[in-house]
Amino acid sequence: MKKVAATIPLIKRYNLPHFFSYRISDTNKVRVQYQINTALVPYSFVKNNPSPKLTSTNSMKYHNQSRRDIMLRSKLCKILSVMITLLFLLTGCTSTDTIQKTNAQAPAWAPTLSPLTKAAVVKVGMKQVSSDSGILIGMAKGYYADFGIQIEPIQFSSGQEMINQLAAGQLDVGATVSSSGLFNAMSRDIPVKIVADKGINIPGKGYYRLVIRKDLENTIKDYSDLKGKKIAVVGTASLDELSLERALNKGNMTLKDVEVQVIRSFPDMLVSLSNHSIDAAMVIEPFITQGMSKGILSPWKDPFEYDPDAQTALLVFGTSLTKNPEVANRFMTAYIQSVRDYNDAFFKNKNRSEIIDILCKYSVIKDATLYETMYPTGLNPDGYLKTKGIALDLAWYKQNNLLKSDIQLYDVIDHSYVDFALKILGPYK
Repeated sequence: MKKVAATIPLIKRYNLPHFFSYRISDTNKVRVQYQINTALVPYSFVKNNPSPKLTSTNSMKYHNQSRRDIMLRSKLCKILSVMITLLFLLTGCTSTDTIQKTNAQAPAWAPTLSPLTKAAVVKVGMKQVSSDSGILIGMAKGYYADFGIQIEPIQFSSGQEMINQLAAGQLDVGATVSSSGLFNAMSRDIPVKIVADKGINIPGKGYYRLVIRKDLENTIKDYSDLKGKKIAVVGTASLDELSLERALNKGNMTLKDVEVQVIRSFPDMLVSLSNHSIDAAMVIEPFITQGMSKGILSPWKDPFEYDPDAQTALLVFGTSLTKNPEVANRFMTAYIQSVRDYNDAFFKNKNRSEIIDILCKYSVIKDATLYETMYPTGLNPDGYLKTKGIALDLAWYKQNNLLKSDIQLYDVIDHSYVDFALKILGPYK
């Protein structure tokens, strides 16, 4: 139990008498303790205060003990009622980030999992693209809020900046892709973990792929035709380079056999393709569909042909969340429920218009027609990662001397949060 600092101004503001002392327990329990020194209670206090309005007096005139006791007990009941109400109002003004109580009732969609006892703000680094649907849909439909979780989206100028904040505990969740920087952060015994799928290619409908200039589609027909070509990636030592090399390997080539150019944004890649500055590029939706509609590019070959095990995008928990399983497990449960709504909409045509409306509102893709035409992001409705793909990524980074330690697959993946969510939700049907 601890004194509430606000009680001093409260006593002064409401003229509460000096013979009361007030205490309040930890605010999440909202328990009031009060003390009354009846030996100091003046009769005039009772006589002059027939209503709950409180006043002070200097008179110390005493009357008959029995009459005083009867009136005192009645008066104290009224006073204490007012005091308790005021103290509850005080606690309601405290910061909601960490101590606001939540509704204890479990949501109907997860009836066996109660909300957090204290509300939590979870900071999520993401670009708010379609592969972030597991977060965006849950924000819109209140799945995270049902567990007392408030999502705070944060944008980063670079993936490395996001990784640094995850490692430092300043960011709770990262929606990211494979990179040497991510694995090197994990190799320093920092409890950052890849915890769930956030984007894979669907066979025949790859949302992340190597595209070529439209005017070259009759020239670049096979993998070997890529030799010597100018090919753009958004970054090195990451997903883009290793994915490109896997395509080149199909033609018995490596990155050394092409001219790799770094172009930091996908819109700029479309410009470079249109003005013939580059021949091909590793591009993601919706820019693939936009480029096709403008006659700038050809989607070329299905990425499932040259990179079938790819785990394109990752959901990563930072140190602040891996050390707080109560929040982490509930976040994951809401995430999986959101991903299932996404799958229902885009692969079962269930509530499709509702989900498209949500994504138009919450994502950076505002054109509803794009969701009807672009290649859909694959999101595992049961949350699990393609572990073989991540193992291949680790092997590629090691082969290219990009890792600072011999980190293993079990060092980087933690499926325990998905396991927990599936115990609550059951398998996807």
